[in-house]
Amino acid sequence: MNMKVLFIGGTGIISMAITRSLAEDSNWEVYLLNKGSRESELPASVKLLKCDINDEAKVSELIKELDFDVVADFIAFVPSQLERDYRLFKGKTRQFIFISSASAYQKPLTDYRVSEATPLANPYWEYSRNKIACEEYLIKLYRDEGFPITIVRPSHTYDDRYIPLGVHGDKGAWQVVKRMIEGKPVIIHGDGTSLWTMSHNSDFAKGFIGLMGNIHAIGESVQITSDETLTWNQIYTAIANSLNVEFKPYYVPSDFLAKCSENYDFTGSLIGDKANSVVFDNTKLKRLVPGFTAEKRFDEGIREVIGNVLANKELQSENPEFDLWCDKVISAMDSAIEKVKGG
Repeated sequence: MNMKVLFIGGTGIISMAITRSLAEDSNWEVYLLNKGSRESELPASVKLLKCDINDEAKVSELIKELDFDVVADFIAFVPSQLERDYRLFKGKTRQFIFISSASAYQKPLTDYRVSEATPLANPYWEYSRNKIACEEYLIKLYRDEGFPITIVRPSHTYDDRYIPLGVHGDKGAWQVVKRMIEGKPVIIHGDGTSLWTMSHNSDFAKGFIGLMGNIHAIGESVQITSDETLTWNQIYTAIANSLNVEFKPYYVPSDFLAKCSENYDFTGSLIGDKANSVVFDNTKLKRLVPGFTAEKRFDEGIREVIGNVLANKELQSENPEFDLWCDKVISAMDSAIEKVKGG
């Protein structure tokens, strides 16, 4: 008898790899609940329940005759959305998986080695605080009512449509890539030597699928990341190498970027996340999912991503406002240096 899974969302950077992998597995019957995002890219075997998850009455009607072994919400960001999920799926699933975030871990860190035992506290980023509140709500449901939760914490995950960077504008990374191609300097937060982890969505999918229907994962919080540790200099160098251009970094202190970014939340995304050196300890994941190994090395994965982005114009969202902002920041830093040097 097939296992049934419902993904709320299911077509994003993290979730599409899981959807596609499960669609090829005859043991799983895959349902997606979303508004039709990337519908043409879905495998034929996937059953789409086309609906806005916020239309609770319609969703309730759509799932009235359905029960699931697993329900996973990839697009819940605040506790009220999980309260809705609980009303909809209480008694209708054997496992409810919430996708939280590794950015919820304590900032500043008291230890660069991060595991599920690391405290959750992020005063710099509302996004992360909301994820923490979501986790607390679900843990209470598990403790008080036995609601079968699993909390998953991804970190910086990428796919073939998304170039992962530290400093970019609100339209994605293409403008930074364009600067590289044009021979312009690109802003790197700090001095580029802090440690970070990039995870390909195909590797994330393997860990996630291993937690699905896993009795040992009920009531647990689990992070899923690669074991590869990189500096930001290595990350940007790999991107430049994939473009076959010279890497021209311009280093700017993270707190300076945060103070200069009225239109971009670098306080949250840098001070509350990427500016911190982090090395993930995935021992718990490997205990729960024996044999799990992240196989896609970043320099290999980013070559594939760059090739795909360069080949598809629709993935090249230009952002002249961010380009101008970069030039202004670099000019301000240069001017400050000259003023200090000039006495």
